[in-house]
Amino acid sequence: MLDIKLIRENPEVVKQRLASRGRGDEARIAEIAALDEKRRKLATESDNLKSERNKVSREIGITKSKGLDASGPMAAMKAVGDKITALDQEIAAVEAQLQGTLLVIPNLPHESVTDGKDSSDNPIVRTWGEKPQLAFAPKPHWEIGEKLGILDFPRATKISGSGFILYKGAGARLERALINCLLDLHTTQHGYTEVFPPFLINRQSMIGTGQLPKFEEDMYRLRDDELYLAPTAEVPVSNIHREEILREEQLPIYYCAYTPCFRREAGAAGKETRGMIRVHQFDKVEMIKFCKPEASYDELEKMVANAEKVLQLLGLHYRVVLLCTGDMGFSSAKTYDIEVWAPGQNAYLEVSSCSNCEDFQARRANVKFKGVDGKNRFVHMLNGSGTALARLYVALLETYQQADGTVKLPDILKPYLGGTTHITA
Repeated sequence: MLDIKLIRENPEVVKQRLASRGRGDEARIAEIAALDEKRRKLATESDNLKSERNKVSREIGITKSKGLDASGPMAAMKAVGDKITALDQEIAAVEAQLQGTLLVIPNLPHESVTDGKDSSDNPIVRTWGEKPQLAFAPKPHWEIGEKLGILDFPRATKISGSGFILYKGAGARLERALINCLLDLHTTQHGYTEVFPPFLINRQSMIGTGQLPKFEEDMYRLRDDELYLAPTAEVPVSNIHREEILREEQLPIYYCAYTPCFRREAGAAGKETRGMIRVHQFDKVEMIKFCKPEASYDELEKMVANAEKVLQLLGLHYRVVLLCTGDMGFSSAKTYDIEVWAPGQNAYLEVSSCSNCEDFQARRANVKFKGVDGKNRFVHMLNGSGTALARLYVALLETYQQADGTVKLPDILKPYLGGTTHITA
């Protein structure tokens, strides 16, 4: 959520930065400013009446103590009280409207983010490794997986519908190995504390990270309870400290977590529907940071490096891109995507998105820290995929496929697979 004080004092700056996103959200700033002004005027009027009521109430007490008639002032104060009640109800209605409008306004892009309309304007920051040169025409992952008997898309569709995956045998073990490998890497080498959060999440937590109310159509919701299936571990883990005031010496806090991720992908029909590029359920290891504002951009660079390390250890060629203003997520002030090369797709696939949300999510979730000066400030919150498994799995199968149809496995995974070096039929 944006700081209402920033909107109040610098509305044109806020409009300009929102306009760079190209979504028309800047048009709501005048509405927000008007609601804020109305709320403040009503609050001033209510406060003045309450002050008057308190003063007259003391006078009524004195009058009564002298045995004099106070019925006139008492009747007048009843009218004042009724006016205060009406004002407070109006203030509550305006406040609700103001908060509802603020909740659908995205974060402001950081000044270092490139202006642009869509992903075609995202600058490439760096690349690592070289595209694998196969001595044969690379097969797509669905052909590899079905031939080896490790992926069964028809039966997944029979069980759940399109957009789901059934891993089998060595394929299921490989998925589990990847999850454990990533968790071990981030906890033993990168300083994250592993947590295992609930997969069902309440509405307030979804609001806290920005999924609601803006993107409700993309979420899976239970019919009988106001609970949602986790779209990413970012949501439950970012809410661990919701409505808390941390101590400055606690920061930074690093968490990592595995969860399955559930997404309806509303409006995505027909997009990358073959195989496991775009699915409704996939596994992911997520990294979350709570830190002091002055350190958050250094922490973002470290988080990106943590995600890159995964791909380096797996020997996968990738590139890092900086998302332009028109391609950024709702809650982000700055985002790097890491895209891994998949030979069978002849394309780069996003496997990690690392974002600094600054205090945008902290304001929504009310996460603060008490500084050594005794003042409470909002923390900065960061999130990053460390990494998403479905597309990482795709890149592994397609990069390490062999001419005989088998798949050679990177050395880092051997301890998690009982020393297995290849997946064979």
